[in-house]
Amino acid sequence: MNKRDYYEVLGVSKNATEAEIKSAFRKLAKKYHPDVSKEPDAAEKFKEAQEAYAVLSDENKRKQYDQFGHAAFEGAGAGGMGGFDFSDFDFSDIFGDLFGGGFGFGGTRNSKRPQKGRDILHYMNLTFDEAVFGCMKTVNIDTSEECSDCHGKGGHGVKTCDKCHGRGTISKEQRTMFGVFATQSTCDKCGGSGETFTSTCSTCRGTGKVRINKDVKVKVPAGVDTGNRLRLAGKGDAGINGGPNGDVYLEFKVKEHPIFKRNEEDIYLTLPITITDAIFGAKKEIPTLYGNVKLTIPNGSETGDKHRLKGKGVSDPQTGRKGDMYVVLKVCIPKKLTRDQKNLFESLSNTDLENQSEFKEYQKYL
Repeated sequence: MNKRDYYEVLGVSKNATEAEIKSAFRKLAKKYHPDVSKEPDAAEKFKEAQEAYAVLSDENKRKQYDQFGHAAFEGAGAGGMGGFDFSDFDFSDIFGDLFGGGFGFGGTRNSKRPQKGRDILHYMNLTFDEAVFGCMKTVNIDTSEECSDCHGKGGHGVKTCDKCHGRGTISKEQRTMFGVFATQSTCDKCGGSGETFTSTCSTCRGTGKVRINKDVKVKVPAGVDTGNRLRLAGKGDAGINGGPNGDVYLEFKVKEHPIFKRNEEDIYLTLPITITDAIFGAKKEIPTLYGNVKLTIPNGSETGDKHRLKGKGVSDPQTGRKGDMYVVLKVCIPKKLTRDQKNLFESLSNTDLENQSEFKEYQKYL
């Protein structure tokens, strides 16, 4: 059976952040898990989403998949669809949030497990020149950091929770016509940690984090374009239980230039010329990203003719290779003429077209 692309399965783009991937899977898990969904193909769709998330949420597996596709995991085991083994993958943080641990997911979420902080997406506006040549920018970010008063715990005077007795979960039995069912749910008193405090931290109000606003200096690489993203590792929200900080992703929006048009690494410039320039040829001074240059326009030029200036484009931010610049000619037709100019153009109207190849092709269809 042909397997669908993992990004398509989760409904995210190939440059999706970790947070976007996790959010997409949570929605699918809630919709298709067999214990809650009544759709006939829910189990298959759930397994498909489960496999996609197991790969794309793992940095190394995601790199392998981006390079080799599904072939990267052929013969990897028999624990999942198509031979991919995700039996050892920990989904507890997803399922614990969605269902509270009472749907057969191997226990409730372990709230003591270190968890990475939330990623943050920030949009940055750039001028055309800032994007082309790179620059230093300062970005203001609202984020969180570990509370220094309670060291991220949320309170003072740790003691064992008297409701769950340190287990973090509460077991319940429910008698139904089908028998006795045992369920587990996260303890609502300690939040699953198994611990409570003598006093709640007044600085963070029990959250273990405090909100901060900070300025971060960023080096924008040369050649970025609208829609490109730059990752600032560890600049996001504080982690939980000693987990790493989240990341900040900067997404760029580049302002258009008055005369230059960009297509990836290539630059296009429309150059207006007179009829005499087109007929007799000319030398023109042309602006480029790197200063003015002289361009020779051959005689007999026409609107739409392109002249390539090698290496006068934008640098690729990944490889550093520069694109090219293309000068596109536009022959301008005068709207007002003197009598002498009119006489001149009338004499030009007698130009013999019989030997022009374009005219010969045109004549065939008359």
